[in-house]
Amino acid sequence: MDYSNITERMEKTIHMLEENLAEIRAGRANPAILNKIQVSYYGVPTPINQVAGISVPEARMIVIQPWDASILKEIEKEILKSDIGINPNNDGKVIRLNFPELTEERRKEIVKDIKKQAEEAKVAIRSIRRDGLDEFKTMQKNSEITEDDLHNAENEIQKITDQKIEKIEEIASKKEKEVLSV
Repeated sequence: MDYSNITERMEKTIHMLEENLAEIRAGRANPAILNKIQVSYYGVPTPINQVAGISVPEARMIVIQPWDASILKEIEKEILKSDIGINPNNDGKVIRLNFPELTEERRKEIVKDIKKQAEEAKVAIRSIRRDGLDEFKTMQKNSEITEDDLHNAENEIQKITDQKIEKIEEIASKKEKEVLSV
């Protein structure tokens, strides 16, 4: 029995969750929040990290230093348009993003969002499990596999599902601790 398609789809779901959680601002500076921001560089939408050096000199600051100073204003404009909630500080050479201290209320909102995203990922995993089981049930109906094979497949798919859901809970828990401990 081949479960690689199911496992691969579940891994993609977990990877997407990890990417989304990396973009959540946890009080300390994390360059991943800039991942979705693109600037127009010679008319081509380009990710910031491909037109500038991004560094984190302090726990609450990101410094963006464009390789071409002419796009400094463009980077500043795109950061303002994005919904990261931080005002860029442009000194003519670099852009500084200062991250304010998170309030307790904001931390709780972020944790709720983390739980929501984790739950959505679990639902996606269960949906993948259901699709996989349906596939094996169809194979059994078409006499491609035996009833015992179907039973074994159900058990194996459930094991894989349990492992992936456990991994999601682990990832979410780690991010929650990061948000609450800053």
